[in-house]
Amino acid sequence: MGVEERRRQLIGVALDLFGRRSPEDVSLDDIATAAGISRPLVYHYFPGKQGLYAAALHRAADDLVSRFDEPREGPFGERLLRVVKRFFDFLDEHGPGFAALVRGAPAHTGTGGASAVLDGVREAAYERMLAHLDASHNPPPRLQLVVRSWVALAESTARVWLDGRRIPRSEVELQLVHGFVALAAVSASHDAEMAGLLARVLAGAPSDGPFGELAEQLGLLGAGAGGAAGGYR
Repeated sequence: MGVEERRRQLIGVALDLFGRRSPEDVSLDDIATAAGISRPLVYHYFPGKQGLYAAALHRAADDLVSRFDEPREGPFGERLLRVVKRFFDFLDEHGPGFAALVRGAPAHTGTGGASAVLDGVREAAYERMLAHLDASHNPPPRLQLVVRSWVALAESTARVWLDGRRIPRSEVELQLVHGFVALAAVSASHDAEMAGLLARVLAGAPSDGPFGELAEQLGLLGAGAGGAAGGYR
């Protein structure tokens, strides 16, 4: 193989192994064996595990960021659900690697780049969310807070879900989409501009879409809460 072709192969092999096992549990011997080459040959293309881990980390980050790309067409709720589903596809493919990424690089790799790579993913997700809300230019402070809070919610939800996957994936995906509306609704209760933005987002939502389902569920919850309150009178 040529130099770049071999480097791409080794990065792909490393990414596959890091995606199925925690990076600290993967050795250069494991990578060499999976690639069908000798350990010394790995050193010919990378200075060591640190360099290979960093390269795999950047490729995983690029892949994750690409999952947030979505044509800006159709209701926002349906677009967001498709993005979230692709995000969970990534978790299914690279669960242990994602967990390692968000908790930082293993100490023995010696790389301080994991946090910077993760910050780049967060920023890319934030910017894409603003674009879908037609608010890329000078977004209001409360919207910035809502979107950044939702990105953090998506990250923490992924970490919790990966630890046992005790809740069906489809349920968690929908809950995460609903979480954005919940954050926006709380902000809208304090700010007219946010209230207008939320109204625009919900205005085009079909009744059988994720936001329509949420409105129906909240109505049922409200009726139940009212009945319960009546019982205490």
